[in-house]
Amino acid sequence: MKVIATAGHVDHGKSTLIQALTGIDPDRLKEEKQRGMTIDLGFAWMTLPNGEPVGIVDVPGHIDFIKNMVAGIGAVDAALLVVAADEGVMPQTHEHLAVLDLLQIPRGVVALTKIDLVEGEEGWLELVQEEVREELQGTTLADAPIVPVSAYTGQGLDALIQALAQVLAQAPPHPTEGPPRLFIDRVFSMAGFGTVVTGTLKEGVLRVGDEVVIEPGALKARIRGLQSHKQRIEQALPGSRVAVNLTGLHPSQLHRGQVLTLPGRVKSSKRVDVYLQAWEDAPTLLKHNMEITFHSGSAASIGRLRLLEGDELAPGETTWAQIELREPVALSRGDRFIIRRPSPSATLGGGVILDPAPRRRHKRRRLEIFQRFQVLLRNDPQELVEMIITEQGPVDQHSISQTLQLTDEQVQAAVDALVEAHRIWPLLPEKPSLAWMTDAAWERIQQRLVRILQNYHQEHPSWLGMPRQELKSRLQPREGWSVRVFNAVVDRARDLGVLREKGDFLALADFQPTFSPQQQKAIDTLMAQFQAQPFTPPSYRQALEVVDEESLTALIQRGDLVRVGPDVLFDEATYQTMVARTLAYLEEHGQITVAQCRDLFGASRKYILAFLDHLDRERITRREGDYRVLVRRPEH
Repeated sequence: MKVIATAGHVDHGKSTLIQALTGIDPDRLKEEKQRGMTIDLGFAWMTLPNGEPVGIVDVPGHIDFIKNMVAGIGAVDAALLVVAADEGVMPQTHEHLAVLDLLQIPRGVVALTKIDLVEGEEGWLELVQEEVREELQGTTLADAPIVPVSAYTGQGLDALIQALAQVLAQAPPHPTEGPPRLFIDRVFSMAGFGTVVTGTLKEGVLRVGDEVVIEPGALKARIRGLQSHKQRIEQALPGSRVAVNLTGLHPSQLHRGQVLTLPGRVKSSKRVDVYLQAWEDAPTLLKHNMEITFHSGSAASIGRLRLLEGDELAPGETTWAQIELREPVALSRGDRFIIRRPSPSATLGGGVILDPAPRRRHKRRRLEIFQRFQVLLRNDPQELVEMIITEQGPVDQHSISQTLQLTDEQVQAAVDALVEAHRIWPLLPEKPSLAWMTDAAWERIQQRLVRILQNYHQEHPSWLGMPRQELKSRLQPREGWSVRVFNAVVDRARDLGVLREKGDFLALADFQPTFSPQQQKAIDTLMAQFQAQPFTPPSYRQALEVVDEESLTALIQRGDLVRVGPDVLFDEATYQTMVARTLAYLEEHGQITVAQCRDLFGASRKYILAFLDHLDRERITRREGDYRVLVRRPEH
């Protein structure tokens, strides 16, 4: 199934021609019928001689409604450019053609309408055809057939239908794999049905019963029913005009410009990276930070144009740019867009989306950013996959597919080729698809790991190292790594001699914890107190009156002191003695009370309660009423 859209100057007969071709009046609004002028998008359909159905989007031609025109033309297979024979090329003919060209609508037909009004003027029709042909030169419609027609007499309509059929036969099939994307251009409610949205299904397949999401907004719904050309269908194929009956949403939650898709497949963003071409007849220079209106798909949003190479862009020139939007849009890499001046309204340029949701605001005039953009523009899957792995690795294959909006088959083919060329490698050889890497990605991670640990060692020179979980939280990207991936990173860094492990602490391989002379002197004083009173030693708070918190933490990390409760510490030798005596008692008597344990050591209840609770937490003992019983002997 294919879709075409009209284009052309106001009053050149677009809607009348569509009605003559299809029998359907595309003007549906009361105001349109009263004024005799198309204001918003209209819709019709017809069947070609070969039996193929064709959807038609009729767009307004008046300058005040070009934003509506752009909303209807972004996902079509061909354009039907309408030029009235009695007037020829007019201002909106020129601008509509520019929009078609900037959106790279690849094919079309020109309908030279109202030929019945110039029948008596010899040579006039030929002059207008020559004028139109000159206007088309240098655009995507340069080779479009020009068909003279009259919607009133019917002259040329059969030839126009035949020309449309020939042009549409050249259109490639729409991709059915990958997530569906329906650009919503109309929202309404129907009695007995509820919420209905309509749009052109650009790619993918929709089925009755599908759980879908509407972006921007992350609004979840389910497809209750589907229609195309007023016929109920069970599935909608790409390239068709579709009405979708949704459950779970009210029409007030939806609007033109949103995209209906599957959950987790399309990102919304207030920022897009683009390759921009200024229209050669733009009425002004494009300037850095100027206000623009951004149009893509059926969406429109006010934004700021950030030129990344220079301060101005002359008509006809191209550049890399980033657009900051007031409202989020849901786009895909490779979508086309138009920018216009908000007031007085005028088309300024257009181009292609390079990154629909960049992570950051780019600094201007950065060569490395332009090199990245070149890869995105070339759109070679192998280059793209290698770039994303270098930027984000370790990264799983599914994330690569989602980030690049490539099919699983495209990503798999690229991965296979890159592995064979030794350009990428798996961090988890037993499960390669979970964590692909490049040498550059590993070098980036290693440098960051070393930098984090160096800073940590400077802050805490006496500590054994950084707790494992803390390093994970600092080292991983904002999306987070799985424990399995993080452990693989640590294992590789250890095997390469970058870091070492001691218990739950990680440190650089050449790091040795040290105390200052003043700290060591205080530590010697404290440890003497512990040895003098082994079973009733200083509390944690009392220890902090002798040494600083840094030193006390280091002593606990090293195992010189064992913290059995919030305020209770024992030196390591005493702790081991207490454990051994307690286990011996349990093995002889089978159970022990707090009082019996207190008698073993001559310590106060405070110390013994903390010690026994500690053994419970370590699952060496288990409390049963007033007794503790042995669960296991600790491993040494």
